[in-house]
Amino acid sequence: MEWTDLTEGAKAVLEQTRNIKNDHIQIVEFEVGFAEEVEDDDGDKVRVSIQEEDYASLKRYTLENEYGEKYHMARNKNIVKIILLEDGKIPENLSEFPVFRQYRNVEPKNEAIDQEMDDLGMENK
Repeated sequence: MEWTDLTEGAKAVLEQTRNIKNDHIQIVEFEVGFAEEVEDDDGDKVRVSIQEEDYASLKRYTLENEYGEKYHMARNKNIVKIILLEDGKIPENLSEFPVFRQYRNVEPKNEAIDQEMDDLGMENK
């Protein structure tokens, strides 16, 4: 499978498996069903949507891409984590890798509570 065969949502996820600023590998955590307008590097609004067909495209790409890249992907309900494997093995120190979580839906109620607690100078534990 080639890059051009991927859905747009799958491309958005895979582009984040390496940190754009320093080219280091990072874990990408995303939610199937995510849809949002985000700002790209040029300041333009771009719609990012990761749906079930994007997950299927990612799953297929991680198993049979033309570039020899190896990935580990795990799904729990609608939350998926994916990491690019440098030497084909899952690193022992996964907790030391940064996690990119921008592609997650946020519960509005919790966000409002968090903001209110921030305004009061309190932490939400």
